[in-house]
Amino acid sequence: MTESGHEPTAGPDPAERRQELAAVEQQVAAVIDPGIRAVVVAAAVLVLTLSFALPHSGGANGWQMLAGSEQAVAETITLPSRIFLILAAVFGIVVSMLALVTRRWVLAWVASAGCTLAVVFAVLAVWSRQTLDPAAGGAGPGTGLFLGWAAVLVLAFHWIKVVWARSSRMLEAEAARRDAETQLPEQFHYRLDPPRRDAQDPPTDS
Repeated sequence: MTESGHEPTAGPDPAERRQELAAVEQQVAAVIDPGIRAVVVAAAVLVLTLSFALPHSGGANGWQMLAGSEQAVAETITLPSRIFLILAAVFGIVVSMLALVTRRWVLAWVASAGCTLAVVFAVLAVWSRQTLDPAAGGAGPGTGLFLGWAAVLVLAFHWIKVVWARSSRMLEAEAARRDAETQLPEQFHYRLDPPRRDAQDPPTDS
């Protein structure tokens, strides 16, 4: 009893505080918080999807070139163009939307890596269309190819920023947990209770 007649208020349990911080750390490690970037990513996915409906070369649009239709074959599909379209469809559209809906960090990381690779093949696709042998037939790069290139570039940039921001938040959560661990009583630093003293001492003859 204190002088005022009230019992002292117990502070927060340090072990429970450590468990709470560990749970926060695990949550930060598993999910992302894109914030306003989610709107930008969603808009970029929409633009990328629309770019498939625009001409990528001559009269062939992205969907036709991806499916290898007769109209696309007439334009002489190059390998970089086909790879770019596959990467853009898989990582720029499908994986990006899954990452936005589920907020899973691993999907955001896969989307950032795939979109970055798509940017590289977009450059190669434009170059291959511009250096196409005239005897092979086929037109140069179209509006849809340039628009898709710009869309995957935006997606790659923002996904990398989201993944990097998650890494920074995880480091902050880990630092908070470690700071809480330093405030634990000594017995909480053991996985098991410290051995009793009488259990360590060998029995003595009376």
